[in-house]
Amino acid sequence: MNGNEVFGYPQYDANGVRVITRTTGAYSHAMMNITSYWMKAGDTRSFCFPDEEMAVLLVSGSVEIAWEGKKETASRKSWHEEDLSCLHVCKDTAVLVKALSDSEVLVQTTENDRAFDSKFYRIEDCMVNMSGVGLCGETNIRRVVTVFDYHTAPYSNMVLGEVMSNQGNWSAYIPHHHPQPEVYYYHFDHPQGFGACFIGDDVFKIKDGSFSAIPGGKTHPQVTAPGYKMYTCWMIRHFDGNPWTDRIDDEAHTWLYDAKF
Repeated sequence: MNGNEVFGYPQYDANGVRVITRTTGAYSHAMMNITSYWMKAGDTRSFCFPDEEMAVLLVSGSVEIAWEGKKETASRKSWHEEDLSCLHVCKDTAVLVKALSDSEVLVQTTENDRAFDSKFYRIEDCMVNMSGVGLCGETNIRRVVTVFDYHTAPYSNMVLGEVMSNQGNWSAYIPHHHPQPEVYYYHFDHPQGFGACFIGDDVFKIKDGSFSAIPGGKTHPQVTAPGYKMYTCWMIRHFDGNPWTDRIDDEAHTWLYDAKF
């Protein structure tokens, strides 16, 4: 697997569609279809996947989301100023999104033949923790939000969350890995922001709107440049019979847990 299959810099097309991964093609090892939609105020988009569950995450903006006779309004000035809203539905569930202002909506899908009740998440429905506190001189402080995972949604084949990294800090640290594939989708609080992602022994420059499609078994620490806060939407695909439940630390670096700096 080469660098063209683990990191990408996609752009929005004329219709406001930014394709991140597909279950066929270069990034098929991610096992998920992930797309960002840029919607102008007044735009509407409808989604329905006969064989795939779907998560619809508001990254920024203001939208009205309708499904199964229900309707919710969500607003988020930006990822670093306000908290998320997300809808999670099973296969063959129609969802209509209307943009009330210019908005970015991220859609994550994967095959799942199980039926389950739809759930609309706000931040109070998510697990939130500050990671990296007291570790390595607090050079890897980040706010980790888990929308749903195997512990809270065992019927799902996916995991979805967000990480907000402080400027100049590391995340996904200490280096860790897991058998299941993971996708990171990035933003910065300034469009010229940048960082670096280390996938195994390969290093890639993180830019606003870029992504990494991390193969199972590869460590994947990352860092953002001083002065720039970094957003990472993290998405994992469970294996059948082997769901992701936790990270596996790289033993070469576990000594850092007890080190004083």
